[in-house]
Amino acid sequence: MSKISAADVKKLRETTGAGMMDCKNALVEAEGNFDKAIEILRKKGQKIAAKRADRDSSEGVAIAKISDDNTYGVAIVLACETDFVAKNDTYKELAQQFVDIAINYTNKEDFLAAEFESGVTVAEKLIEQTGVIGEKIEIPSFERIEAPYVGSYTHVGKISALVGLTKAIDKAAELTKDLAMQAASMGATTLSYKDFSPEYVAAETDARIAAIVKDNEELVRLGKTLKNVPQFVSRLQLTDEALANAEEAAKEQLKAEGKPEKIWDKILPGKMERFISDNTTLDQEQCLLDQKFIKDEKKTVAEYVSSYGDVEVKNFVRVTLG
Repeated sequence: MSKISAADVKKLRETTGAGMMDCKNALVEAEGNFDKAIEILRKKGQKIAAKRADRDSSEGVAIAKISDDNTYGVAIVLACETDFVAKNDTYKELAQQFVDIAINYTNKEDFLAAEFESGVTVAEKLIEQTGVIGEKIEIPSFERIEAPYVGSYTHVGKISALVGLTKAIDKAAELTKDLAMQAASMGATTLSYKDFSPEYVAAETDARIAAIVKDNEELVRLGKTLKNVPQFVSRLQLTDEALANAEEAAKEQLKAEGKPEKIWDKILPGKMERFISDNTTLDQEQCLLDQKFIKDEKKTVAEYVSSYGDVEVKNFVRVTLG
């Protein structure tokens, strides 16, 4: 039997990240052949990966990387099964190694097929680390954007967001960080209400109104204040005719309340603003530009962006655990 030195074990540990006894046993089985020992450890990883394939990998690390010239960026999630593993510094370093490779690729498939180290792809490294760590390890999320200026924000290693601007302006880093923080915190799924299809908005309108009506039935039973039942849920529905009808209804209400017509002009803007807010709940939840800006809820994100001058948001992406 070949003699296995401590130096051989140390070298194999540094190469694979496997535990000392696993490395020693692999070298013994491989009769001291270093490459064969690596293959033995990888096969162990494959077996563990197969056994844990149906496990829930809802913990891990979300991480982003931006190119040196700020014109593109990637965000990935390196997922595992437990928070204990996710908090490990070695695991965080592994996530950093993966994103350093990911920045060079435009899609997840090419990234997984890319070389992690000599003779080992990213996908193979994931399997290897499954054997090393003993948990299901995978990269469920890979997002990339390109724009004249791209910035990012990562929230405690759990959510990462990238935002692209239509031009590189002064304070672009400040603006993109604020916008990426907004995207990370508020969970927008699209840029603007203009991205919605009429069919989707119609379906959401029916579902949301039905939910409020059901809630109101319970509130009636409890003798509590009823929720407002909106007519609409998106700006997409607020046509000139719809807004005109809403303004006319507001005037009728003011008249019924006995408010002098000479002061209506001071009251109507507030009522119309409330009408729009009450009837754009879908936009406020899902559209980045239509949300209330988290640092100043008196303005929308779109209004905040306009304060920087002639620049717009081109695109954004968000990755999160679970």
